[in-house]
Amino acid sequence: MINKDVIEKLKFDDKGLIPAVVQDFYTNEILTVAYMNRESLQITLDEKKTCFYSRSRQTLWRKGETSGNFQHVVSITADCDDDALVVKVIKDGPACHTGAESCFFDLLYKDDEKTDFSIDALYDLIKGRKTNPKEGSYTSYLFNKGLDKIMKKVGEECTEVIIGAGKHSKEETIFEISDLSYHLLVLMVEMDIRPDDIRKELASRHVIDHKVKQETMK
Repeated sequence: MINKDVIEKLKFDDKGLIPAVVQDFYTNEILTVAYMNRESLQITLDEKKTCFYSRSRQTLWRKGETSGNFQHVVSITADCDDDALVVKVIKDGPACHTGAESCFFDLLYKDDEKTDFSIDALYDLIKGRKTNPKEGSYTSYLFNKGLDKIMKKVGEECTEVIIGAGKHSKEETIFEISDLSYHLLVLMVEMDIRPDDIRKELASRHVIDHKVKQETMK
């Protein structure tokens, strides 16, 4: 927990502002960069939801006030010079006014020799195969066939995982779990379930489990 008195030690610029980098608590994805003044930071601490200062409108604005896409604050960290903040949040919806999950989606450069992977990126790719079907795409084919077909494939892949594990084959089990994970993501897209929904559910179970352990240790 951050003591509210720490606001006084922060170094705001000559306009009374400090940059705040907003980061997704679950994925560590950078969502947006905004500015806070003393008042908006105090509101953020009091309400545990992000509140910023709009330089263009010269007024306070609470994220989600009109869109409903609130950002629930988990932590706020200052840099070594106390003149910039990182705000980790659990978001209720897209961070960008365009509807994108993050404001940072305009790729300017990428080293082709380096590859990265994330469940969220794969989810978005699969979702794109539903909203913009591609001829010859297996994913688009599954969406075209509908929920029953997708559920059938999930069931089949569950069986394949069990068979692989039953053989004590690590390689085969990894392969089949990967197939199952892909089909589960297809099912999630079909049912409008986002990765964040699963993260929140698992996180809630972790908290409950932690509380149970604390009680049993008393």
